[in-house]
Amino acid sequence: MEILNWIIYAFLIIGGAFNVLAVIGLLRFPDVYTRLHAGTKCTTFGSIFLCMAIVLYGIGMWSGKGNILSIHSFIVLICILLTNPTGAHAIARAAHRSDVAPVKAVVDDLYDERSKKWEGVK
Repeated sequence: MEILNWIIYAFLIIGGAFNVLAVIGLLRFPDVYTRLHAGTKCTTFGSIFLCMAIVLYGIGMWSGKGNILSIHSFIVLICILLTNPTGAHAIARAAHRSDVAPVKAVVDDLYDERSKKWEGVK
């Protein structure tokens, strides 16, 4: 039981560290694309470790409530893994279609395609 507690603590610390890195990235990065990258990747990894800590805690309890806690946490983890990248992709695509340019971008491969596509509309 002692080793399980140490693993749970390690997962909590790692998950918390990833979430703190996400906050720092959201505050420090210059544009919407890099902020989405920091927010999405770090919070997804942080959520994985936090949910796995809850799952291990529920398994360690060996009771009916612990098993329900583990199942709910696993379902939450699956939902986060599906919706977080999808939402970030939708936000990035909307920002790009709204002509929000990346800061210090060297190459924007999608800009030429978009300008050709929208020439007839404007």
